[in-house]
Amino acid sequence: MGFWKNSKPPAWLWGVLTGILFLGIGILQGQFAVIWKKAVMICMECIGIG
Repeated sequence: MGFWKNSKPPAWLWGVLTGILFLGIGILQGQFAVIWKKAVMICMECIGIG
């Protein structure tokens, strides 16, 4: 566990920045709307509304 505390900058920060970068790329490509639509449809089917 000393690796996480002793690295400069912290290693977890690179993971967070990479995740934000990939989320941004997906949003710019229009994938957010696709995933949101699928999530809404699954939720509606589970509840029984749709």
